[in-house]
Amino acid sequence: MTRLCRTFQTAPAAVPRENSAKYLDSGLTAEGFEAPDWLAPDIEDGTAPSMKAEALENTIDRLPEYGPDFGGEIWPRVEWSYADPSFRERGVDQIDRLVGEAGDHLDGVVVPKVGRRDDVERARAAVAEAEREYGYDDGSIGLSVIVETARAFSDLREIARLGEDSRLTGLIFGPVDYTAELGGRAMDGQRPQWAAMLERLSNEASAADLVAVGGPFDQLFHERAGVTYYNAPGYADQVTREATIGIDGSWSLHPKQTVQANRIHMPTAEELERDVGKIERFVEAKAEGSGAVVLDGQMVDEATYKNFANTVATVRAIDETHPEQTADRYDADLVERARAVELGFA
Repeated sequence: MTRLCRTFQTAPAAVPRENSAKYLDSGLTAEGFEAPDWLAPDIEDGTAPSMKAEALENTIDRLPEYGPDFGGEIWPRVEWSYADPSFRERGVDQIDRLVGEAGDHLDGVVVPKVGRRDDVERARAAVAEAEREYGYDDGSIGLSVIVETARAFSDLREIARLGEDSRLTGLIFGPVDYTAELGGRAMDGQRPQWAAMLERLSNEASAADLVAVGGPFDQLFHERAGVTYYNAPGYADQVTREATIGIDGSWSLHPKQTVQANRIHMPTAEELERDVGKIERFVEAKAEGSGAVVLDGQMVDEATYKNFANTVATVRAIDETHPEQTADRYDADLVERARAVELGFA
């Protein structure tokens, strides 16, 4: 089954409010298109240093309560830094407590600011040790890493290959720290988009069968003539660029962004109708002995068919996890055809 990760939403696990878990609670109870595919309770940069201990406690406290009814996957972001052993030590302790006290409700952990491959192996070993300590099957707790350092990008292929036979599940782009580490400049207020880096991450993730996630878009709001408004066009442009190059999902900082990313990374009704129809006719042609056929003026062979099949596989994964979203977006008969159509690769 296609691993669904249209949205990677980070939620600060502790904020200075009466209910310090306000944003974590909101993410865990979100419904409809506001529900992220991956929710990352954020114990790292999204939480103030003075509240990180409370963030860990909130995460451990809330997951048993809300985790069983959460439709997506739960991936807390812990502290880590290839350059600072004290951060790694805190990360190891956080991983240990998360697995030990809330492991039944975790799909994995997200480790930021990794360095070269050996640093990722350290993170992998920390997860494996926690699994063994608390009696979980090997590989049951996943690991995703945020690629946001020069060292990680230098070793990206070697890091991705860890996913071929281990718990490594996802590669997430971190452009803010990456820009800072390289000494990049925000010219005219805009950071570099790092398009080549994102394309490389998409390629290496695909080669190793990992999930690829784009970086955050933090220009949430604009102000004009005294009116502040949500920057929907800017985020939609970024998500569309990511989807075009095969990035599986987009980083969300806000429920409004989650709605947009869920919809943009979800095939339109027109796309689904087109691709289901072409698969149906291609399968019929194959049964009659044809290797390639012309459908609606397009030459369709096994390679083209795989693109159509990707559309259907994505919709099936969404329907399995968020049936209310497919019911909202597609006609019931079209969903049934997508469920029934034959998917297979030569």
